[in-house]
Amino acid sequence: MPITDILQRNCEQFGNEICLVEINPEVKETRRVTWKEYALTEPSPVSYYRREITWNVFNEKSNRFANLLLSRGVKKGDKVAILLMNCLEWLPIYFGILKTGAVAVPLNFRYASDEIEYCVNLADVDVLLFGPEFIGRVEEIADRISEHRLLIYVGDNCPSFAESYNEMTADCSSYAPDVALTDEDDAAIYFSSGTTGFPKAILHNHESLLHACKTEQAHHGQTRDDVFLCIPPLYHTGAKMHWFGSFLVGAKGVLLKGTQPEAILDAVSKEKCSIVWLLVPWAQDMLDAIDRGDIDMSKYELDQWRLMHIGAQPVPPSLIKRWKERFPGHKYDTNYGLSESIGPGCVHLGMDNIHKVGAIGKAGYGWETRIVDERRCDVARGEVGELAVRGPGVMTCYYNDPKATAEVLEGGWLFTGDMAQEDEDGFIFLVDRKKDVIISGGENIYPVQIEDFLRAHDAIKDFAVIGLPDKRLGEITAAIIEIKAGKTCTEEEIQEFCKKLPRYKRPKQVIFADIPRNPTGKIEKPKLRKIYCGENLVAAQNEVELVMNK
Repeated sequence: MPITDILQRNCEQFGNEICLVEINPEVKETRRVTWKEYALTEPSPVSYYRREITWNVFNEKSNRFANLLLSRGVKKGDKVAILLMNCLEWLPIYFGILKTGAVAVPLNFRYASDEIEYCVNLADVDVLLFGPEFIGRVEEIADRISEHRLLIYVGDNCPSFAESYNEMTADCSSYAPDVALTDEDDAAIYFSSGTTGFPKAILHNHESLLHACKTEQAHHGQTRDDVFLCIPPLYHTGAKMHWFGSFLVGAKGVLLKGTQPEAILDAVSKEKCSIVWLLVPWAQDMLDAIDRGDIDMSKYELDQWRLMHIGAQPVPPSLIKRWKERFPGHKYDTNYGLSESIGPGCVHLGMDNIHKVGAIGKAGYGWETRIVDERRCDVARGEVGELAVRGPGVMTCYYNDPKATAEVLEGGWLFTGDMAQEDEDGFIFLVDRKKDVIISGGENIYPVQIEDFLRAHDAIKDFAVIGLPDKRLGEITAAIIEIKAGKTCTEEEIQEFCKKLPRYKRPKQVIFADIPRNPTGKIEKPKLRKIYCGENLVAAQNEVELVMNK
């Protein structure tokens, strides 16, 4: 069934119950705060900006926006882009688009104006919604993109080059539009994260979205008593598809802006959150703050918190060991997925398999997996090959890119570009991205293996290993290293530490610099290669010498 049917069912069964809450600790004022003045604002001294809506209001807002779009000529198959920070309007707008039969196109809030224009053109977008944070970026390209597109502004003080969402929807019908939808209808276009190059437009149908709901709920057992804390950006599949498990059962979700440990714990405590999805840096920051004594844990009510799960990047076993020592009652899970497989869950560890921390797990609910060689033939267990997945959540195609589609889809299988191996128990371990493999003197070197080794160094905060061009070997390994605040380290110390690695895996160059990550926590290796490879290599080497001489 179309995913919009779930919203209608939730409205009918739980209409007056709170379904979504928005909390923004960065707003230093109290506006529209309920829940007993946000639990009397203790333990935090800040009166947070907080809003909430019921399932009835969620559904009515979706219907009003759907009817607005239909009144402006939007029809089945048209594309409507969303450029918003996480807010209470985001999801009702998303479902309003789906109710018209149009295709929702969420955009990365970090896109510069030229990237917004590129994605809008690539996806053949007909309508662009944007919030106050993006006025400047949209204004730069408004003359070029507005000729055949409707620009809608979501917020107060609408700019002159757009129309106001608030004013346009005020008089629209709150009844569901009469648009027939099927599982095969196109539903959403998500853009790849860009960690392997410029983003591609990934098209999914309603069956994909519905399967994401079922997969998440099957893995984590959400009930209506659970409360999900959503911190990552909703434009990305990772956040929304985890919330889909709660959506499927009519449970409450909390949208939190910001990643400060105190804000996360405050939200969990006051909103009685039971499921929290974290990225590795956020979990690390929380544990470090607790260990330093910056946080008084006795001020928080956390007994209801039952599950902490992580995805989007390799998870160091040492982090989970520390987490379980601090929160022994928590279940833990990690999820693997791609936007091409409708986000997390095509592979998952499973809440009862903590003894296999370090693995991404086994095929998820309704999914199949294979590990294949260059000819796409299955490799023997234990050998490294490319991970392929198949299931109801595989994308329809890369929109407007048949060549790229043909490269990754074959016989219903999605070839992920991730190198992996399977252990004797059938658990899958990621080795590296296929495109990130470094070939040095004919030897395949997997950066993730070196990165996993570097985790053990107590002065290192973050790191990335890339290949640099070399005339004799083709490529050499370079370790980009970010040092923890208050710590010092030299290249000689890193090289000495790495002597425990086989000689061919040892970094030939060490560069001390910040590590760029995208909003989902993935290291932006193309950006690092652009900085440190080719003509920029000499400048990078000079930068290293300056750091080392300080």
